[in-house]
Amino acid sequence: MAREVGANGHQRAVSAIPKLAVPIGQPRLEPGDILTPEELAQRLKVRVRWVYEATHGRHPLPCLHCGRYLRFSWPDVVAWMRNGKG
Repeated sequence: MAREVGANGHQRAVSAIPKLAVPIGQPRLEPGDILTPEELAQRLKVRVRWVYEATHGRHPLPCLHCGRYLRFSWPDVVAWMRNGKG
């Protein structure tokens, strides 16, 4: 353990291990992993309307809301399909 002097003049112990930006076990998202509804429809070979409809219902397609826009995480969509939700 390293020691660091805080703003108040007191020493405190700090870990020598840097904090990770992404928690262990969580894969990093690449820019190509975030898709628009149109890009997702193209990858899945379905209509864009199906993508929007799949975000509602009993087992909704996982999506991210960026203001009024929908975005999809490709790893989340793949996991959703593998779990038999799609």
